[in-house]
Amino acid sequence: MSGNAVRLQAIKDVEAYVPPAVSFNELEAPGEIYGMNVFSKSVMQKRLPKTVFKSVTDTIENGAALDPSVADAVASAMKDWALEKGATHYAHVFYPLTGFTAEKHDSFFEPVGDGTALAEFAGKTLVQGEPDASSFPNGGLRNTFEARGYTGWDVTSPAYILENPNGNTLCIPTVFVSMTGEALDHKTPLLRAQQAMAEQAERVLKLFGHDPDRVVSYCGAEQEYFLVDRHFFLARPDLINAGRTLFGSKPPKGQEFDDHYFGAIPERVLGFMMDTERELFKLGIPAKTRHNEVAPGQFEIAPMFERSNLAADHQQLLMTTFKSVAEKHGMACLFHEKPFAGVNGSGKHVNFSLGNSRQGNLLLPGDTPHDNAQFLVFCGAVIRSVHKYGGLLRASVASASNDHRLGANEAPPAIISIFLGDQLADVYKQIAEGGATSSKSKGQIRIGVDTLPVLPTDPGDRNRTSPFAFTGNRFEFRAPGSLQSVAGPMTTINTILAEALDFVATDIEASLASGVEFNDAIQSVLQKIMLEHGSVVFNGNGYADAWQVEAAERGLPNLRTTLDAVPELVSPAAIELFEHYKVFNEREMHSRLEIALEQYILSISVEAKLTLEMGNTMVLPAAVRYQTELALNVGALLAAGVETDTSTLEPISGLISSLRSALMDLGDALKADHAHEIEEEGKYAKDVLLPALTAVRTAADALEGLVADDLWPLPTYQEMLHIL
Repeated sequence: MSGNAVRLQAIKDVEAYVPPAVSFNELEAPGEIYGMNVFSKSVMQKRLPKTVFKSVTDTIENGAALDPSVADAVASAMKDWALEKGATHYAHVFYPLTGFTAEKHDSFFEPVGDGTALAEFAGKTLVQGEPDASSFPNGGLRNTFEARGYTGWDVTSPAYILENPNGNTLCIPTVFVSMTGEALDHKTPLLRAQQAMAEQAERVLKLFGHDPDRVVSYCGAEQEYFLVDRHFFLARPDLINAGRTLFGSKPPKGQEFDDHYFGAIPERVLGFMMDTERELFKLGIPAKTRHNEVAPGQFEIAPMFERSNLAADHQQLLMTTFKSVAEKHGMACLFHEKPFAGVNGSGKHVNFSLGNSRQGNLLLPGDTPHDNAQFLVFCGAVIRSVHKYGGLLRASVASASNDHRLGANEAPPAIISIFLGDQLADVYKQIAEGGATSSKSKGQIRIGVDTLPVLPTDPGDRNRTSPFAFTGNRFEFRAPGSLQSVAGPMTTINTILAEALDFVATDIEASLASGVEFNDAIQSVLQKIMLEHGSVVFNGNGYADAWQVEAAERGLPNLRTTLDAVPELVSPAAIELFEHYKVFNEREMHSRLEIALEQYILSISVEAKLTLEMGNTMVLPAAVRYQTELALNVGALLAAGVETDTSTLEPISGLISSLRSALMDLGDALKADHAHEIEEEGKYAKDVLLPALTAVRTAADALEGLVADDLWPLPTYQEMLHIL
C-alpha cells in the first residue's frame, strides 16, 4: 500500500470511528470508585491491628521511623485485600533513571507438597526486592559485573491494584538503591530532600512560636500532551521511535487563530478523557481539570495538589494510563516536549507549595502580605533559593527533548527568574528599602452589564513567560518538560529551599541571641535576602530580546542547552549543597551528570539515524519518483514539438540534490570516528549531528510542499493535527 493510500485509509477510519460509550454509571459514580484500587488509609484502618495501623500512619503523617516489626501484619492484610481484588501477582514498582516506570511481577502462589498452591506474601518480601542494578542507567555507580540492587518499600506512597482484563497486579511503590545504598532512582533523593526541607521549615516555624506538625511539600503538575490517530502514528517511524516528527512542513492552518485553546473538546477526545479519569479515580489520582491546549491536537489535564512524593508517583502512573487508554480509543498519546515543529510544545508545569495540618499553606499571603511576616519569610526563602541555585533548577529540566521547547512561545526562557506580581514585588521593594508598611489591595472589574456581577481582581497579574512564577498561593515552575518525572525538579526545589530556610533560621537565631527583637530580626534577614538576591525578581516579558541583555547585566545565567546546564550538577556549590543536606553524595551527583549526558547523546543519535533512514527510504524515493514523472512529461512534450515550461522540474531537481547532499553529510557524521569522552560526544551531537539532521529536514520539508500528494509517503501535519 502506498503512503498516500495509508493516509487516505486512516482518514476514512477516523471518519467511520464511533467512540465507545464512556460514562460513569450508577455503580461506578466518581465518588464511589475513587480510590477503590488503593490500599489507602481507610482500607488499612479496617484491616490492620490498631497498634500496627497507628505505627504505619505515624510514619506516613509525621515522618516517624518505620517500625520493621509491622511488615508481616501489613503484608498479610495487603495480600488478602489484593486477592479479593482479583490480583494474582505483586510487583515492586520503582522509578529508575530512564525516566519511566519499572516493575517485576511475581506470583502470590507457591506450590506445596500435596500438588496444590498457597498464596504467600511475607513481610520481608514486602519490604525488600532485588532487581538487577547494572541494567539501568547508573552513571558508573554499578559496573556490569556488580549487579546487585535493592528495592525498598515506601510506606508513604500507598500500594494499588493495576487492572488488566487477564488478571490484576498488586503494585507496591518502592525506592531503588545500589548495594552501597546510593540512589539509582528518582524517588530516593526526593524523599531525602523532603526530609531536609521539613527539618529546616520546622526550625523557622518554631521561631514563630509554633509547635509544628511535620511540614511537607506539595506538588500539582499540569500535564500537557498531544493525541494523534493511531493510523497516522504507525505510519510515522519518527513518532514511534523518537516521539517527535523529524520531517513535516508547517500546515496552512496551525494555531494562528487561537481557536483550539479552551475550545469545545472533540467527542472522541472527551470519551478518552472520561475513560482515563475513571481509571485515575480508581487509583486515587485526583484529576481535576481538562481542556484543549493552544496547539491543534494538544490537551491538558491538571490534578489537585498532593504530597510531592505521591504526586510524582501519580504522575508516572498517569502517563502510563494515558498511553494505554489512548490505544484503546484508536489514538496515540504523545508526551514529547516538541512533537510537531511550528506549534506549541508540551510542558509539565510543577506547582509547588509547602505546609502542614496546623499552619496550613505556608505560601498563602493573605490580603495584607506586608503584615504576614511568616509568609514573607517563606516566600523570601524561595527568592533566595531560586537566585542562588538557578543553574541547578535549569539543570533539573535539561534534556535533548526539552531543548526544543524552552524559550519558544509556549515555554519560559532558559534564564531562571521569579515573577512575584505587582503586590508582592512592591512589598519586597519596601523591605529592601527599610520596611514594608502597605500592600496593594484587590481591585474590581465592572463589566458594564447590570445582570453581571462585579468581579474582584487579584492585586497582581500572571506571567506565562516566567519560569518560576508566584500565582497567588504557590509557585509555578513552568520549565519542566512534559516527558520528565516531576521528582527531579521537586528534589531540587526541596533541597535549595532547605538551604534557604536553614540560612533564615540561623540568621534569626543569631539576631535573637544578640538581643535583637524578633520583628527586627525578621526585617533584617528579609532585607539581606532582597539586597543580595532581589535581582532574580523580574515581572516583565521573558520573551523580549531586551530581557536577555538585562538578565546578563543582573548576573543571571542563560544556560540555553542541556550541555550548558548539566555541568551545574557537579559544581562545587552543588556538591556541597546536596552532600550537606544528605540528598546526594558526590558520586551520585557525578552519576547524574553522566546519565544526563548519555541520555542526551542517545536521543540525538537515534534521531540522526532515523532521519538518515527515513530520508533515504521514504522521502528521497518519493521525490525522485515525482522528478521522474515530471521529466518524462517534459520529454514527451518536447518530443511532440510542444513548447514546455521546465520551471516545475528545476526546483524539484535542485531540492533533491540538496537532500542527497545533506543525507550524505549526515551519514558521514554518523560514521565519523570522533572523541570518545562523554563530554566530547555530547558536544559532537549538538554541534555536528543536530545541524546535519536539520539540514536533511530543511530540504525534505521544502520537497513536501512540491511533491505530488499521491506520492508523499508520510502523514502530514495537516492530517495529524486536524483529523481526530
